[in-house]
Amino acid sequence: MSDCIFCKIVAGDIPATKVYEDDDFVAFHDIRPIAPVHVLIIPKAHVDSLAHCEPAHQAMLGRMLLLAPQIAAEQGMTDGFKCGINTGRAGGQEVPHLHLHVFGHKA
Repeated sequence: MSDCIFCKIVAGDIPATKVYEDDDFVAFHDIRPIAPVHVLIIPKAHVDSLAHCEPAHQAMLGRMLLLAPQIAAEQGMTDGFKCGINTGRAGGQEVPHLHLHVFGHKA
């Protein structure tokens, strides 16, 4: 989507402090962190929200969740971390592009 801020990050049009990237995902520090370490994991393919996911997204969702502990460990959250997916405006989602929050404290 041309007006999606996360799609613009994926395209390299908007800078982000990336901590991970592969063919399918980008992870970067949240610009408004709610914890000392706060990373967002986003799929490169645009999906509006978790509510818009279908069975075809199952593998992508699984990979995204499996990236969370890897990225958390790489960011120093070895004693534990939290994950969250806000869905829809009423669910606190501010950017209409699926993203997983991974946040906590360095050990």
